[in-house]
Amino acid sequence: MVVKQLRSIADLVYMKAISFSLTFMLSLLISTNQTMTPEQIVQKQLDTYNARDIKGFMSVMSSDVSLYNLGESKPISSGNEAVEAIYQNLFDKSPNLRSVLENRIVMGNVIIDHEKITGRMGNDDTLELSVIYEVKGQKIHKITVVRN
Repeated sequence: MVVKQLRSIADLVYMKAISFSLTFMLSLLISTNQTMTPEQIVQKQLDTYNARDIKGFMSVMSSDVSLYNLGESKPISSGNEAVEAIYQNLFDKSPNLRSVLENRIVMGNVIIDHEKITGRMGNDDTLELSVIYEVKGQKIHKITVVRN
């Protein structure tokens, strides 16, 4: 009788362990496949910019990302490799780089950030910008900069 009860307890523990393992694996699978909102994508871009983390920064850029100044039809830079080169140079030459978000407007897949940037290329002056991010397919597709 005692042996039968011990087997029942062992079976119950085993089933609980399997249930826990399956639940844990399912939660990992769901969390790694979650999509981010356009706002979360742009926030990740800002966070990795401030960390000067080029890999993280570029992870949210589309392969055909384009950078524009407002009102200009020709991009400043276009394509993942060209944009990465610009930001890698900026990160390398700006050890105190910091962008502070002053305000954010979210309109569907368009995010407009008002930012104050310091430490750019070793400069102590504050650069004030508005940046319009257009997100498509979980990546930033177009960045338009509005300079003061």
